[in-house]
Amino acid sequence: METNQVITALTALGHATRLAIFRLLVEAGPDGRMAGEIGEALAVPGATLSFHLKELVHAGLISSESRGRNVCYRANFDAMNVLVAYLTHNCCAGSSDTSCSPGVATARAC
Repeated sequence: METNQVITALTALGHATRLAIFRLLVEAGPDGRMAGEIGEALAVPGATLSFHLKELVHAGLISSESRGRNVCYRANFDAMNVLVAYLTHNCCAGSSDTSCSPGVATARAC
């Protein structure tokens, strides 16, 4: 992952509403959630929700799929895992203690 992509992703997640949306979609798993469901769950008005969803799509953290007049959004788990790997690439570098390294099994359990 390029540094600029990481900055874009972290900037997108640096807003409370976008972080909540992303976490909700991670929780939903591969089935995702419809835009209306996301708005209801987080009490975010439609226009505001649309703006935040667009930012997350632009950052590559979520994807969208049209279903008639509705849109389903899903977390991009590959992008999430690449971002975590980038952030922890040199975790505990030079140390023989691996207890600080992130749990790969935890990420895969998603």
